[in-house]
Amino acid sequence: MKVLGIYGSSRKGGNSDQLLDRALEGAEASGASISRVFARDLKISGCLACGGCDKTGKCVVKDDMSDVYPMFEEAAVIILASPIYFYAMPGKVKCLIDRAQAMWSKRYLLKTPEQRKTYDSGRGYLIAVGATSGKNLFEGVQLTAKYFYDALDMSYEGGLFYRKLDKKGAVNEHPEMLEEAFELGKKAAGNI
Repeated sequence: MKVLGIYGSSRKGGNSDQLLDRALEGAEASGASISRVFARDLKISGCLACGGCDKTGKCVVKDDMSDVYPMFEEAAVIILASPIYFYAMPGKVKCLIDRAQAMWSKRYLLKTPEQRKTYDSGRGYLIAVGATSGKNLFEGVQLTAKYFYDALDMSYEGGLFYRKLDKKGAVNEHPEMLEEAFELGKKAAGNI
């Protein structure tokens, strides 16, 4: 079974990166094969809304997303990790998510409206961290994740959400969070 980790942070080795590392270690401990995508390293644009994928389900823009689409299709589980910037995901990972439009077009072409009520390609999880303690801090990113996974024909299974983590390495002061991430990865890989 393949588990894909999507690193959404612009800060290498930051809190969301470390939590995702632990989740992928948990998935690997459950026997999963792991692959990784670092949004910060991709040379991609956002969706151009050009309609090029409408008839084929394939994006016509030629950039690093050409390497990411097969990873989406091969994964039985995807775990997306992201910090929160102004109650949203950073721009680079949002570009990656927006480019899932091609996958949505493919799903729309291949499945009837009734079939689109079910998810046949696996499950998606979200790990999100924010510096503030706002009540609604994670509402927007959870909706974004839910519809990202919907485009990939995956169910959204929730995840881990941590407030008041800002300084790089702050998560290391909370070993319980790292352990919860490990357990999330084990659970995600063990449920297939």
